[in-house]
Amino acid sequence: MVVTNPNPPSRRPARSIASEWVIGVIAGAVAIATVAVARHLRDVPHHGYSDGVVAAAALVLVVSGVYAVRHLGRATGRSIARRASLAAGATVRLVVNGVSIVLLIFGLFGVLGVSLQHLLIGAGLTGIIVGIAAQQSLANVFAAIVLLFARPFVVGEQIRIRSSVLGVLDVTVLGAGLTYVTVRTDDGVLKVPNSVMLASGIGRPHDPPPAPPTS
Repeated sequence: MVVTNPNPPSRRPARSIASEWVIGVIAGAVAIATVAVARHLRDVPHHGYSDGVVAAAALVLVVSGVYAVRHLGRATGRSIARRASLAAGATVRLVVNGVSIVLLIFGLFGVLGVSLQHLLIGAGLTGIIVGIAAQQSLANVFAAIVLLFARPFVVGEQIRIRSSVLGVLDVTVLGAGLTYVTVRTDDGVLKVPNSVMLASGIGRPHDPPPAPPTS
């Protein structure tokens, strides 16, 4: 005989966007202060900057940095999702998390005493190689960000696309993601790269013609 709990534990209520911002900003301030104090102690002559201090500073930076990345990304994503759509919020959250993680890694290397000059040179070369290899993917990601803020269409809207690649299409927008915009055409569902959407003319199928100028 299987006995079930008549009162299952309730899920913890989600934090408000304001509390996410507060936690993220406080954690980010702690991380920045940790990097600043560690660099100051390293520059002070005859100061006992031991391995224990380095380990403690690195630990504080990692913990506060992870909290900052997590809560700031979540707060930004939820704020954008409330204004636009869930897909737009997820896109912005991903970008914020990526940038924050890169900054956290640079801060950690600074605490550990790694030369930032050599690190920046290596990161620059790596960025060039990755940018060339993933040029189209990065173009779609940046196009998604531009479309998010420009908002030439919203999910569920019927639009007309004029493109040298697609021609003229009357479609219904089903969703917008990090790399593609999903639309429904007369022939079925179509995924259009964000870079193509950004380079296209977008209007409404039944927009009235502009009124002639009056003299």
